[in-house]
Amino acid sequence: MMKSFTDRMSPSITNMIRMDHTSVLETFHQYEISSSPQLKKALVSTVCLALEIHAQLEEEIFYPAMRDLADDTSLVGKSLPEHNEIRRLIGQLHTMQPADPTYDQTFMELMRNVLHHVADEETTLLPDAERLLTDRLGELGMQMTKRRMQLMAPRVGEIASNTARSLPTSSMLVAAGAVLAGTYFAKRAMDHRHH
Repeated sequence: MMKSFTDRMSPSITNMIRMDHTSVLETFHQYEISSSPQLKKALVSTVCLALEIHAQLEEEIFYPAMRDLADDTSLVGKSLPEHNEIRRLIGQLHTMQPADPTYDQTFMELMRNVLHHVADEETTLLPDAERLLTDRLGELGMQMTKRRMQLMAPRVGEIASNTARSLPTSSMLVAAGAVLAGTYFAKRAMDHRHH
């Protein structure tokens, strides 16, 4: 009884993978060629860390479960070289500074690889998993959640500093927005008084 409750409470492994994809792509969309070096570095670090953890979780938990069941394991087989290419580009970015002439280009190449990988998984692999692993999706989701906690624990400091580094710009924008809104309303109030 208890097990089915935890299974129901935990997102299925396939939905967790989709949520990971979405958050990486949302972070990527905040990256602009004209962004400050500080913001670029924070966004790139956030994306790279998320991808490293995501790839490891898939390789430890999701792919083996699929390999046991799928008749056609070629897609799982194709995913590993894709992960390795993603890791290679992450390694390259780690050695670069945002001021490097090829920094933007390398990050865009990483994201092209990620988009391609996400498209493959979301159109074929995840629907296959939902058909083949139906009764294990919740249990595998629980496993993935626990393992994610373990992988993230040693990197909490890094995660916090990436977040802090990517926040100042957005909070400055919010503050600037508030000031602008304030002057706009003050001006409107003045206008009304003159009429």
